Amino acid sequence: MANISDYIQQLVGSAAGNVEIPSNLKDQILGGLSSSIMGSLTQTATKAGGLDEIKGLLTGKADAATSSITALAGNLFNNNVLSKLNLGSLAPALSALIPGIMGKLSGFLKDQDGDGDVDINDILLSLKGNSGAAAGILGAATSILGGLLGKKK
Repeated sequence: MANISDYIQQLVGSAAGNVEIPSNLKDQILGGLSSSIMGSLTQTATKAGGLDEIKGLLTGKADAATSSITALAGNLFNNNVLSKLNLGSLAPALSALIPGIMGKLSGFLKDQDGDGDVDINDILLSLKGNSGAAAGILGAATSILGGLLGKKK
């Protein structure tokens, strides 16, 4: 299974294929969509209850359209990418891609360790990879888990 960062990039590329993006901005926009989604997951992992929110979204138990993670991804994309580009009527079409991409993340998280349920081990195993963004979520999740278990730094 691909790590989550690679999977998000695939979903972004697929979703954006239906939108006519100027070729000189395509890499910036696709990268911005991917990094906004990863950023929302990373930021969510660092807050209280965040891992449960991520688990709900990635297992399909939470509705991506109403998820605070989706809203945060949209805000990050609007503030960090769209506000810097003059895209006119294209901007809303690009923002509208985020809920669909987030919805397709449903089912990404599965029982990885064979114990019959999706738990913190499965989250950590799913987030492993060589990607810096995935490592950021993994680091945040590991830090929170260490704090919950009372490990000293």
